[in-house]
Amino acid sequence: MVVDSAIDAFLSYVRVEKGLADNTIDAYGRDLLALAASLSTQGVTQARDVRVNHVLAHLVELSKNGSGIRTQARHLVAIRQLFRFLVKEKVIASDPVADIEMPKAGRKLPEFLDVDEVERLLGTPDARTPRGSRDRAMLEVLYATGLRVTELVTLPSDGLDAERGFVLVRGKGNKERVVPLGQHALAALEQYVREARPTFLGTHMSSTALFLRTGGEPMTRQGFWKLLKAHAVVAGIAKPLSPHKLRHSFATHLVERGADLRAVQAMLGHAELSTTEIYTHVNRERLRQIYGDHHPRATPAREPPPG
Repeated sequence: MVVDSAIDAFLSYVRVEKGLADNTIDAYGRDLLALAASLSTQGVTQARDVRVNHVLAHLVELSKNGSGIRTQARHLVAIRQLFRFLVKEKVIASDPVADIEMPKAGRKLPEFLDVDEVERLLGTPDARTPRGSRDRAMLEVLYATGLRVTELVTLPSDGLDAERGFVLVRGKGNKERVVPLGQHALAALEQYVREARPTFLGTHMSSTALFLRTGGEPMTRQGFWKLLKAHAVVAGIAKPLSPHKLRHSFATHLVERGADLRAVQAMLGHAELSTTEIYTHVNRERLRQIYGDHHPRATPAREPPPG
């Protein structure tokens, strides 16, 4: 089987059989197309002819072109998945990348907003207007639940249970989870659904998306990024802001206040607890910073002792 056909078969498999999210499949596709191009320059066109040195040459080329450790690791994950699939389907006899070790890097702590910055951000939309009501509801829900941006913009209108105060979320791998809503998020959502959503809906009475744009079309990831950045400017937040930074803020603030780590894992939709444990490191770093800033004997004396 030629490499391009093998990649197509793998992507079909993870889409149909594994039910992976479109974003994940797109990322796999981009990384594997880069592999195919590299193999082609090395004169390899058949999947059965790929050897470990061919893949290592591809990873070295990524590094030379400026790709960091994380990017190289992401490529290798996709490549590993591809060849495991080909072995499973008996397209190839053995896995050529089984012994390649994952590139290692120091774990970067997630960046987040402090509570005051979050409060300023949530207070910027003018909820008296349809657009402001929608924006406030989206921001409140994102901070109240820690949803991924794709999960936020694809929330169905029937996924909100206002009476019991939670939303039903469809996350990675098409897995469902229930996430509670705080009273502020719930109030903002109820106002948006009651007053603003019908304005956006117009004649599109069949739209099932909860959050809409003008004309009744569902909100997009790019559209939400734009409105988030616009509100960040108004709120006077100078640091770069993304939807994922609000997700980090949600988790960090919960852990700081003593939330059970497994409960945070469930709300975030993490498959492994080890992924959620990064927020305990954030909390320790935060405590160390507070101690260093405020304890009178945390830092060396400014003047040397007499003598």
